[in-house]
Amino acid sequence: MTAEPWIQANTNGDLHYAREPSLAPLNRAFLYGDSVYEVWRSVDGVLFDWDEHWSRLHNSAAAIFFRLEWTPSFILSEIKRTAGEYRKHSNQRGDVYVRLQAFRGGGRIGLDPALASEPGYVILVQAVPLLAQRVLEEGLVLSIAQSLRRNPLDALNPAWKTGNYLNNLLCLREAKSRGADDVVILNQSDEIAEASTSNIAFIKSGRVITPPLSAGILPGITRDRILKSVGKSAGLTVEERAVTPADLPAMEECFLTSSTKDIQPVGAIDDHRFPVGEGTATRRLKQAFAEYALNYAGTHSDNRLWPED
Repeated sequence: MTAEPWIQANTNGDLHYAREPSLAPLNRAFLYGDSVYEVWRSVDGVLFDWDEHWSRLHNSAAAIFFRLEWTPSFILSEIKRTAGEYRKHSNQRGDVYVRLQAFRGGGRIGLDPALASEPGYVILVQAVPLLAQRVLEEGLVLSIAQSLRRNPLDALNPAWKTGNYLNNLLCLREAKSRGADDVVILNQSDEIAEASTSNIAFIKSGRVITPPLSAGILPGITRDRILKSVGKSAGLTVEERAVTPADLPAMEECFLTSSTKDIQPVGAIDDHRFPVGEGTATRRLKQAFAEYALNYAGTHSDNRLWPED
């Protein structure tokens, strides 16, 4: 039997293997999803886009009236400590995935946030997921969710990165039941919103087209980088506008964006096929993003997780 990959945890400063219990059953993150989180990855050993993710974490916390108790310098030091411990136990020297989840606390059973005791955090560090060669060559297969829609903005806003992911989970389950790799979730207006844990974008006539934030999506950091600079450096213009399933036949390419996997090519959405691989604008954009990420790593040594090997 192959040994399970090591996942390092840090619960309120206590370093331990992630499968060891560390939270009480009365924790509100477990009972109610009363938490917020962010995910980073490292690039060449440097925590990538640290400030942007930290700012989004604060925005998510403020949206649910949860005051974060820790300074960014303290959390960054704990992430570095956790990453160092991960390298000791895993014998891995590649880049890592870092997840920080902050929860409101424990206390008596009941929804009222006033029942919460002292807040806390959990940091998880594992190997950064690699994009499979099949995905690079053939692209992901997506399927549009039919039974559920994305949370509306005036309910549980998808812009808030909280511990409640049932909407995404159930939509993904439906797509997986049809043999797809991921799902395309529509909003209440039957417009394309996003995938289960990624933003989605299309390419048409030299333009990147991505749903606007008003479609009910997470304000993705990678998406934002493409909008502001990387798209232009790849020779593409960028446009935010509503996209519907009826628009798919006119789209030339499709891709997903996320912090851990940057740009993932899409080969199909149900019956709609898209070209993938060398010579595509998506591949050019992915290369431009890799250059941007390496340049970031070279100019943000303060965010290095461990000494250079």
